[in-house]
Amino acid sequence: MEFFDDPKNWTETEIKTGREWRKDELRIKSNSDLHKLWYVLYKERNMLMTMAEAAKEANEVLASPERIDKVEISMKNLEDVVRERNKAYWELEVGEGTTGERPKAFRRDIFGRWRWIGCSEHMMPYRMNTKWRAMNAPGFGKDVIEFNLKLKEKKLKEKKSAIFRQSFYCRQLMRRFPDLDLEYLQEKFPDVDVKKQKDSLDELCKNERFRPFHRTLYHTKKRTDY
Repeated sequence: MEFFDDPKNWTETEIKTGREWRKDELRIKSNSDLHKLWYVLYKERNMLMTMAEAAKEANEVLASPERIDKVEISMKNLEDVVRERNKAYWELEVGEGTTGERPKAFRRDIFGRWRWIGCSEHMMPYRMNTKWRAMNAPGFGKDVIEFNLKLKEKKLKEKKSAIFRQSFYCRQLMRRFPDLDLEYLQEKFPDVDVKKQKDSLDELCKNERFRPFHRTLYHTKKRTDY
């Protein structure tokens, strides 16, 4: 159950949380504290992503979705601070211009997708290592092209589904709060045409059921297999 939020928050529409961790605050912490904090944030992100997926399946909106952004910003800041320390250590021990990180190259993977791939040393030259090329060389051919087309189609459907859910959420807010600031709403949901949703609100909501935001995300079923 640690992958789920506190049950008392399931019926809440807004959950008050603090801000993200800033770099200045992370720089004064020890490496051990940063290591512990990373796993706390990692665990929190897993929980929030689980709740977001559950809300998506229930066609609901996650309470205070900005929590995911705060956790991700904190993790990025923490990673930047660790990278700063590694760079300072390597410049002190080895010399300027060294970071100690594995260099990366922007190449195609076996599925034909462009990825940052970490470079590594090989005992045998690339042109002679046929076994390694068979497993790690860039993919080509009919199957790879078909895979990339379906992958693009999947991403497009996910984006359209996200815009549809955001539009539904905006319409629900407009129905509840007629004097809602549309500029703020447009800034919060840039992919949604808020003005168009407002102008055609009555027509769009004519066949739309009015859903309560406090609906419980999870329903426990009675066991009958005693």
